[in-house]
Amino acid sequence: MKAIIVEDEFPAREELKYFINSFSNIEIASEFDNGVDVLKFMQKNKIDVIFLDINIPMFDGMLLAKTINQFKDKPKIVFITAYKEHAVDAFELDAFDYILKPYSEERIVSTLNKLGQIDSIKLENENKQVKSSNVTLWKDNKLVVINIDDIYYCEARERETLIYTKEHEYISKKSIIEFEKKLSSDKFFKIHRSYIVNTTKIKEIIPWFNSTYKLKLNDINNEVYVSRSKIKEFRKIMNI
Repeated sequence: MKAIIVEDEFPAREELKYFINSFSNIEIASEFDNGVDVLKFMQKNKIDVIFLDINIPMFDGMLLAKTINQFKDKPKIVFITAYKEHAVDAFELDAFDYILKPYSEERIVSTLNKLGQIDSIKLENENKQVKSSNVTLWKDNKLVVINIDDIYYCEARERETLIYTKEHEYISKKSIIEFEKKLSSDKFFKIHRSYIVNTTKIKEIIPWFNSTYKLKLNDINNEVYVSRSKIKEFRKIMNI
C-alpha cells in the first residue's frame, strides 16, 4: 500500500511518518505541505491512502478531499487535525478515519490496523525494546557517551534533536520522536511537540499565557514551555 502525507508542520509530519514506518508496511510515496502540489502529484501517480491535515495552505484539506472524491480511483482519506469540530464534515466526505493531534501511538496503530497494514513483527520488536542508561550523541564532530539521567531537556530541530545537559549541548541525528524511545517514561515527559523535559530537573513551574506553564530548570538558564494540549497530563505527573 502506498501513501502520501499532507501536513505543513514539519514536526507533526515527522512524527506521523515515524509511526507509519515503525508499525506498518505502508510505503510513503511522498510528503507535501500544501494541497496544490498534491493534485499535481496525483495526476501522474496512484496512491492508496492520504494522511491529510485539514489546515494546509493554498488549498485546504476539506476542499482537497472534495476534489479527490471525484477521482475515478480515489484513495482512502485519513484526516489529521487538532480540531474536533471538523469531524462531522470529514465523515460526510466519506473519510476512512479521523485522527486528532497530538498523536498517540495507540490511535495511530488503530488506524494502521484498520487499513490492514500493521506489521506485527515491527510492533512486537518496538514493545520489546530495552532502554539503556547511556546514549551516544554528537558534539564537535565527535561521538560522546552520556548518562541519560544527565539530560535536562531535548529540543526538536529539523530532522535532528538537540540534547541539553548542565554544561553542554549535544546533537542526536534521530528525530525527537525516535529519541524519545530511549528515555525513561517515569522521568521524561514530552511537554510540547518539540520539547521533552526531565521532570527531576524542574526548579519552578510558572503560570503562563493561555493557561500554560513556563518551566525553569535547575542549574541552567534555559526555559521551556508546556503546550496547552499537554497541560492536563503534566499537572497529573507533577501533582498540581
